[in-house]
Amino acid sequence: MRSRWILIIVLLTIWSGIKAQNDIKLLVRIDDMGFSHSCNVASIDTYQKGIAKSVEVIVPGPWFEEAVDMLKENPGLDVGVHLALTSEWKNLKWRPITHAPSLVDEDGYFYPMIWKNDRLPAGNFLAEADWDIKEVEAEFRAQIEMAMRKIPQVTHLSGHMGCSHITDETRELVDKLAKEYGLYVDEASHGLQRAPRWSGNQLSAEEKEANFIEMINKLEPGTYLTVEHPAYDDDEMSTVGHIGYENVGKDRDGVSQVLMSAAVKKAVEDKGVKLISYADLK
Repeated sequence: MRSRWILIIVLLTIWSGIKAQNDIKLLVRIDDMGFSHSCNVASIDTYQKGIAKSVEVIVPGPWFEEAVDMLKENPGLDVGVHLALTSEWKNLKWRPITHAPSLVDEDGYFYPMIWKNDRLPAGNFLAEADWDIKEVEAEFRAQIEMAMRKIPQVTHLSGHMGCSHITDETRELVDKLAKEYGLYVDEASHGLQRAPRWSGNQLSAEEKEANFIEMINKLEPGTYLTVEHPAYDDDEMSTVGHIGYENVGKDRDGVSQVLMSAAVKKAVEDKGVKLISYADLK
């Protein structure tokens, strides 16, 4: 009898080890909720009908208040504060929610971009401006506190268009604020790594879907993150864009289709992938 129990324990130990070795976790993060109505609707749809588990919210975005109402109705959707210092679109702009003269252009909007590129003339890049880290901290704090006051399920921070990683000083600031507000996620301790890229604004929805399924099928045991931007190809999104990225609605509609695709959901299930959120990493 004793030997039988020993055998059972050994088999369970082996089974647990095999199971751990085959464990694949995927965090599907969607960005930019609050910047448009189309994005808000698609964000909720890809959570309710698809595989998205965490959404990043732009607090100074013009559709933030609608996003708040939607997120209160979907308390299971994990939320991150998508710290923003840029307003990149030509026809859709936003400003700081604090007094931050070093962070804005001559019209009082956030600069369109962080880093200089050849598509826009000088005067459009925050990195070239004489920005003040004290104003950055005040603005980040205001965005965090507004989000936490209005949205119950905020768990983490992220940076819109890389604004959290402009310099070592901004990296250290965001880490400090995350720990201070209880929003820190130690990604390294969980081995979180970026999943292979599957999307791109030159790809059709069908190509995106095929790439996503191929990516899923090739995943090895581990914990992965994939980040994308859902929206719909509607009248609102037809007005949104900037030089070098004019087909925003079509591109992001394709992302939405992939994240709600029956074929994608089947591939995730067949592979045994466990969908997680940032809340699961805390």
